[in-house]
Amino acid sequence: MEFMGYRRPDGTVGIRNHVLVIPTVVCANQVARGISQAVKGSVWVEHQHGCSQLAPDAAQTARVFVGHGTNPNVYGVVVVGLGCEVVRAQDVAAEIKKQCPYKPVHCVIIQEAGGSYKAIAEGSIEAHQMVEQASALSREPIDISELILGTECGGSDACSGLSANPALGAASDLLVDAGGTSIISETPELIGAEHILAGRAVSQDVANRCIATIKAFEDNANAIGVDMRGGNPTPGNIEGGLSSIEEKSLGCVYKGGTRPLVDVIGYAEKIMKKGLVYMDTPGNDIEQLTGMAAGGCHICIFTTGRGTPTGSAIVPTMKVASNTAMYNNMAGNMDINAGTIVDGDESIEQVGRRIFEEMIRVASGKRTKAEILGHNDFGIQRIGPTL
Repeated sequence: MEFMGYRRPDGTVGIRNHVLVIPTVVCANQVARGISQAVKGSVWVEHQHGCSQLAPDAAQTARVFVGHGTNPNVYGVVVVGLGCEVVRAQDVAAEIKKQCPYKPVHCVIIQEAGGSYKAIAEGSIEAHQMVEQASALSREPIDISELILGTECGGSDACSGLSANPALGAASDLLVDAGGTSIISETPELIGAEHILAGRAVSQDVANRCIATIKAFEDNANAIGVDMRGGNPTPGNIEGGLSSIEEKSLGCVYKGGTRPLVDVIGYAEKIMKKGLVYMDTPGNDIEQLTGMAAGGCHICIFTTGRGTPTGSAIVPTMKVASNTAMYNNMAGNMDINAGTIVDGDESIEQVGRRIFEEMIRVASGKRTKAEILGHNDFGIQRIGPTL
């Protein structure tokens, strides 16, 4: 099985050919937006990070920036900094270039450029040249074993664990069986189901790391004396029929399919192994999606029961509805209806096959609803307080 993708000079594969504008500090958001809006064919992200952060947070923020710049879906990068921030644009640009010497990377410093107008002008010239160069590249046949899938669920309901999540799990199994990679994440939504995931680990070490990672999250919540109910499950989850985090987790874990767990990695860390991999992320939809994109995912498949209109600037995000009523109500956001399982019209395996086939079409260039709507959601997990 093959899809049509872009072969990069270092051998990696992209399914999109974006020119990405990254602000390394919240103060540079407006300039990054100005550059991208001036250059058709480029994309940008915005965030509240990059300064007044303690060392662990600053390191994680920088890792996310670099991960987005080095993601193989990105052709070239314009990095925008203010000039006095903690996470320096010069350092981010240099690290992207170090990891991907073939990529065009340009750094704009607002204070050095002479202010916002001049920085936008400088960045626009560079982004324009990158878009022109990127447009000259052609897709070629790529074996599906090189595809990296990120799985996600958000706005879950009582149908999620019965239809959309197991159907996505079936698609995940098909990809892993073909030699590809699938990522399961959302640590707080594995609490109560950790034994299921760890029981499929390829070694005792992987099983131990899986259990320890999930336990650490629960211990951190308990240590500050908070009850996760209301935050997770959310009010919408509860209205949709989910009664507890354990019930939500038992539905959430299905989207990882049934294949062996080969690795456990930290937030936004590089995905290095083929097969089913667990990334330690929050349950927050945007922070999770951002972490997987930084890790190198090509595509994300996002199941939802209540309806969630989100997407990444660089990773096409397919939406799978768990029930037909919501699919019809939010048809402009949904790509696949898994509610046919609940309706009794299709099996889990049949919908899983439909998801898998649509994933190949999207990997080959078909745009998802989130892409058509221009979603560029971006959020980085915080570790400590803002200084």
